[in-house]
Amino acid sequence: MDIKYARTVLLSEIKAIQSLSGRIDASFEKAVGMLLSCKGRVVVTGMGKTGIIGEKISATLASTGTPSLFLHPAEAYHGDLGRLAKNDIVLLLSNSGETEEVVKLLPAVKKIGAVVIAMTGSAKSTIGKLSDVVLETGKIKEACPWDIVPTASTTAMLALGDALALTVFKHRKFTREQFALYHPGGELGRRLLKVKEIMRSGKLHPVIREDRPLKDALVIITQKRAGAVNIINKSGKLVGIFTDGDLRRHIEKSPDILTRPVKSIMTANPLTTTANSLAVEALRILKEKKIDELPVVDGRKRPVGMLDVQDLLDVGLV
Repeated sequence: MDIKYARTVLLSEIKAIQSLSGRIDASFEKAVGMLLSCKGRVVVTGMGKTGIIGEKISATLASTGTPSLFLHPAEAYHGDLGRLAKNDIVLLLSNSGETEEVVKLLPAVKKIGAVVIAMTGSAKSTIGKLSDVVLETGKIKEACPWDIVPTASTTAMLALGDALALTVFKHRKFTREQFALYHPGGELGRRLLKVKEIMRSGKLHPVIREDRPLKDALVIITQKRAGAVNIINKSGKLVGIFTDGDLRRHIEKSPDILTRPVKSIMTANPLTTTANSLAVEALRILKEKKIDELPVVDGRKRPVGMLDVQDLLDVGLV
């Protein structure tokens, strides 16, 4: 019985979202254009559970390149309206279109001069009539037995808000770099890290000429606290890599190994990555090839750093 009812709830919410598809029209396009040309911020407001949906929509806008904040309508009526400016756009959320706190706010919003976009059930409601653009969700039957508890209607608003924010996001041509800037922490931030942000470069970059003896390479590895060293030729181009694994494989066979030139026992033509590559892509190479270090090269095949598996561990990618 419980399983059957739970499925009914989910189907009710699915139906609510599906009903929005036919409502994406010229008003939606106008709203997108307004958000793209907005000189200020998108101020989202709504009361109760609808307000919680508004907070999420505001957060999605902000994280995808559209400056936004959430303004509680009751607090706005008691002073917080000072956060609103003429160049802002106000996105009002109200399923009924008659929410008292939001309706009372509209005259003051209009006086300030901000443009108003309403996301509401009916364009004929009070909020709908007083707004510049209306994104109409239509009459939505709630998923609860009494058709009262905000469920299907808030799900529909969330989906419509996502459609609005992501359509604007698409037009902005927001780059990975910009997205990463707003997501420096957590899994999203780690997935967008670039190699140059975590590689060993400058004084920490282990590099040596191919004609230098192996003992010098070992000194550099020790000094740089690395597991490998990049090998370059006279022109400064990468020709190989020497790892502690190479040392173990050759030390028993060659007693004079420490005096031999490092090029005689290095791994030639190693796999490489670039500074602007995503760190997660470099991690994929390390895992697939079962190696621990990856030289980082520029467009002329000159090494500019070294990426060690420990560097990936330090930022939580491993």
